[in-house]
Amino acid sequence: MSGDPSNNFLESDGLDEPTVPFIPEGEGLLRYKVARLYVSQADGKSFEVTVDLPHVRIGSAPNNDVSIFDSSVSRFHCELRYTDEGFLLRDLGSTNGTVVGGLRVKEALLQEEVVIQLGRSSVRFEPQTEEKRVDASNDVKFGQLVGRSQSMREIFGILEKVAATDLTATIQGETGTGKDLVACALHDASPRRDGPYVVFDAGAVASNLIESELFGHEKGAFTGATDQRQGAFERADGGTLFLDEIGELALELQPKLLRALEQREVQRVGGSKRIPIDVRVVCATNRSLVDEVKAGRFRDDLYFRISVVVLALPPLRERREDIELLISALLKALDPKMKAAPEAVSVLQNYDWPGNVRELRNVIETAVAMCSETVLHPRDLIFAHERDLSAQKSGNAMSLAGKTLESIESAAIAQTLSHCGGNRSAAARALGIAPSTLYLKLKKYNIG
Repeated sequence: MSGDPSNNFLESDGLDEPTVPFIPEGEGLLRYKVARLYVSQADGKSFEVTVDLPHVRIGSAPNNDVSIFDSSVSRFHCELRYTDEGFLLRDLGSTNGTVVGGLRVKEALLQEEVVIQLGRSSVRFEPQTEEKRVDASNDVKFGQLVGRSQSMREIFGILEKVAATDLTATIQGETGTGKDLVACALHDASPRRDGPYVVFDAGAVASNLIESELFGHEKGAFTGATDQRQGAFERADGGTLFLDEIGELALELQPKLLRALEQREVQRVGGSKRIPIDVRVVCATNRSLVDEVKAGRFRDDLYFRISVVVLALPPLRERREDIELLISALLKALDPKMKAAPEAVSVLQNYDWPGNVRELRNVIETAVAMCSETVLHPRDLIFAHERDLSAQKSGNAMSLAGKTLESIESAAIAQTLSHCGGNRSAAARALGIAPSTLYLKLKKYNIG
């Protein structure tokens, strides 16, 4: 090791400014440097590892990226993550600590060769000059995601790279851009595909029930807890947990989520036993988590934990070249005999899509349900916003004559839901029906 060891790392209690080091602002491609680890175990055995991912976890548990056979090393001891300033080493609450240059550190920025002491074992860290870059995919599809635009193919390229790993991913984007499809596609393309896929929507669960729904509870833990219950983490063991609307999670629950992510174990409400869990976590939000951190509504350490890989899905209005491909994919899934006339495609390409791909799907589903031909025309299209109807030629408004009441009701519900941005409570109020009635009708008409 060259130079003063104290110059090789910076010790701190936390990040002053949260960063997203793997997808710089204005760039969509995944870039990171490579490092080499030389591990010397307490039993005298040694091995070498190339850090070929932007984030690696080190510990004695076998499902770490780097597993060290040593009882003095904690199950999940520490992690290394590439940043623009160097590799950030973080201790994960280990029992015996992470020592660099004779000092026990919580966080250390590694810029040169250095020896890391983990219990009775040591790891010599050597940064390399090689830079890895994940380029845009040549495919126009990943799972149920479709797109030929540069922005979408860049996202497909990243998904192809990280699907085989357990890297935590956070998907950002407006409502309706397909964040749920990204999470599902990651699971289906991963080694965990045969394991459970569990969705937890933090925005749809009452605040007083979120802890129980996430971590489970013991019988008698609170009024109404008549039985023991597994939480989302336990149900997702061996698979993938999709935390939707993560930005809605109450501040007081965020430390418990952070602990579960770092220690890979949960404790049920009312329980004392810590339960090991093996899950891959994917998060989604339509908020700017950086802004939420600055406003004090989201912890910076949790933000750092879930932002290993960040994917920003573009709104549909910014990738209009994908619309024709999306129309074809939707029609093929709904009715392979159905086609869209060029005039209809043109109308759809010139609409602003405030509800993004979800709204496009609703418009196509409604048109297919109500069209009496095998070709969709502009007159078959109903949009949620009246101002956009003026974009259609006079006389092309769809006639309701000859349509069944069920098809008209289905169209009204789909368009109202889209107009309300997917908010079911708001849609129910706009339609003048109870939320429970709307839920039953959504199931009846298979409206997403």
